[in-house]
Amino acid sequence: MAENTTTATTTPATKDGGSTVIVDAVVAKVAGIAAAEVPGVHALGGGAARVIGNIRQAVGAKDHAQGVSVEVGETEVAADIAIQVDYPEQLQRVASDVRSAVHQAITELVGMKVAEINVTVVDVFIPGDDEDDADEQRVN
Repeated sequence: MAENTTTATTTPATKDGGSTVIVDAVVAKVAGIAAAEVPGVHALGGGAARVIGNIRQAVGAKDHAQGVSVEVGETEVAADIAIQVDYPEQLQRVASDVRSAVHQAITELVGMKVAEINVTVVDVFIPGDDEDDADEQRVN
């Protein structure tokens, strides 16, 4: 799947003569926000995506679609979501909850059917690991 493509989906003209265009990046952002709100999800994306996300967040620009790629068709959406899960959460439960939350958000907010949602657990966050690494790398 292409990550955050710039294609758009257009609904047919309505009876009042208008149409709605939803850009793929918007669908990815909606999915990312829904996934990030699930208890047990520490972060979205793999290692490189999280590093870039941390840099963006430091300058005040959070990427809500980080770790999310979507394919938007005429009536359906498929999504791939990479997550980092807090230890000692049950990985299968968190992944299932992410799938449910994203499905609900796309259905209710975007108004499209969901073809599939693939969740990949890319890491487990263990509190204190980042702090220990920083101490070991410090020059005294």
